[in-house]
Amino acid sequence: MKLYGALLSLSLIWGLSFVFIENLIGTAGVWGTVFLRCLAGAVILLPLVFIKWRKHQLPQSIPWGVLIIVGVFNAGLPWGLIALSQTVVTSNTAAVLNATTPIMTGLIGFLVFSVLLNRWQWSGIVIGFIGILVLTGFEFGNIRPDNFIGIGTMILATSCYGFVSHFTRRHLRGFDVILLTSIALLVGAMVGLTGILWTQPALLISIGQNMNVTFTISVIGLGCVGSGIAHLLFYYMIDRGSAEFASMVTYLVPVTALFWGHLLLGEPVTSQLIIGLGVIFAGVYLSTRKQRVSRSFVGKKAS
Repeated sequence: MKLYGALLSLSLIWGLSFVFIENLIGTAGVWGTVFLRCLAGAVILLPLVFIKWRKHQLPQSIPWGVLIIVGVFNAGLPWGLIALSQTVVTSNTAAVLNATTPIMTGLIGFLVFSVLLNRWQWSGIVIGFIGILVLTGFEFGNIRPDNFIGIGTMILATSCYGFVSHFTRRHLRGFDVILLTSIALLVGAMVGLTGILWTQPALLISIGQNMNVTFTISVIGLGCVGSGIAHLLFYYMIDRGSAEFASMVTYLVPVTALFWGHLLLGEPVTSQLIIGLGVIFAGVYLSTRKQRVSRSFVGKKAS
């Protein structure tokens, strides 16, 4: 019963993350949202790293180069792309597109890591892309290079998740997950800060001046809860249940995101969204049919 409670809680947290992003991007901008999200998440996890360090439970050798790559492609870059997407598409559309992560993981595995796919997995990838077309209303102009921000940037974000999933399994198998996530969040925060300084340095001042209750709750919800505590829930489900059980959150997050987006932001739940989500779910099921693998670093994310 506790496992199912953790599963439901995680799906509600990660589904709500898209609403928090919507609340933050107006004030913090795209890269300010990334910076605050990563920094708040790291604040939650770093005390656990310190406890492990005091108990001599951390690895003696830390592959910094590999961890920086994971931080960029698991937090900094995809979370920036998701925030950028939500300047154009609604939070529930972003959440539905985020569900294509397992599909993009399969495709990136084939293209970059020479992973062989069976016919069911290829069918799932094709069906998943049909689901994306359903979301666009079969208007191919919505994913052209000159109209890329929105659906295109969400697909690119899920591609980052797909890449880092394979990369992590290849280079960091068995590495301490709390330390890995903490360093990834700190790297993501540096990516966000770099983005602010490069694009809108004045944001560093305006963020502090424009903070209100909604802004503060969104930072806590997105960073401390969605990027910090949520990972602990995910690892709990893997440890006490299984990777297959934990991966069920992939199916629940878009559903909870539709609920939160409609309840809190008044976003319509259209038949196009429901049909597109159903087609994408069918693609996810087929693309992961051979082996259900833990998406330890996906948002998620939000995610």
